[in-house]
Amino acid sequence: MRRRWLAAVWAALLAATVGGCAASTGTDGDLTDDWRPATEARQFTPRVGECYGALSPHTSHPPVDCAAPHLVETFQVGTFPADVARRPAPPPPGSAAVRAAFAECDLRGREFAGGDWRDGRLSVRVLPVAVAGWRVGSRWFRCDMFELNAVTGVNGEDDEAVSRVGSLRGALRTGSSVRLGCMNSDEWARLSPAACTAPHQFEYAGVWTAPERSYEQARRDEETAHDRCRTVVAHYADVPADSMLRYRTGTTFRYPSKEAWTRGDRGVRCYFWSGGRQLTRSIAGGGPAILPIN
Repeated sequence: MRRRWLAAVWAALLAATVGGCAASTGTDGDLTDDWRPATEARQFTPRVGECYGALSPHTSHPPVDCAAPHLVETFQVGTFPADVARRPAPPPPGSAAVRAAFAECDLRGREFAGGDWRDGRLSVRVLPVAVAGWRVGSRWFRCDMFELNAVTGVNGEDDEAVSRVGSLRGALRTGSSVRLGCMNSDEWARLSPAACTAPHQFEYAGVWTAPERSYEQARRDEETAHDRCRTVVAHYADVPADSMLRYRTGTTFRYPSKEAWTRGDRGVRCYFWSGGRQLTRSIAGGGPAILPIN
């Protein structure tokens, strides 16, 4: 008798449980079909003018106020073309897609900084959306500008961003401290800034765009770099770019870092070298009087 009574109780409990799970009036019984997909919330697009304290495309590193210390500033947000967008993952550094994006960043970076950003202690990089963002449909890339170290960055030894305060918008128009100018060389042949009114032997003259080839091949071809940089100096100093130019000026140059070369930067910074003579003024527009034939 007791066993029959327990069986009846269990049957009643089971019926109540099943009844409690039945769909209520006005519902379809599917608890998930009206939920917003979790991945959808991870989609975002960065905005121009945002600054970041970390070199990452992840949302775990949100933008910071550009008036506060930061590493990079986003000045352009682009979209990868359809043929790239169909790929299962974002393009890697050094790929044709990233180099094409760098060309867009290079152009926009000139507009943003108020001149060729290589005329300053600056660098530009392409930062594609993170893998997680790519998987949920984002296809953007960020164009970031950042300030280089005054010694290792300027001399092409590294491509690391240094912390700064304030926007780089118009930095080259305002004559800020990031603009390259007169230089001296230390015991390790590193160029370092000097006032043009103080004794110096070097001066930044402009950029030569190197041809497409490997970084190692480019670095070995010093003769071509010197020849092209002499022409850059001639234009800067307003002297004839003729067969006598090599007797007017010496040159030195700095390739971009290997990291910058990989992402598409082919800009070689060209410098006038006095050959040992100490100058106390800029050679800009000085003509044959400032660069006589020696």
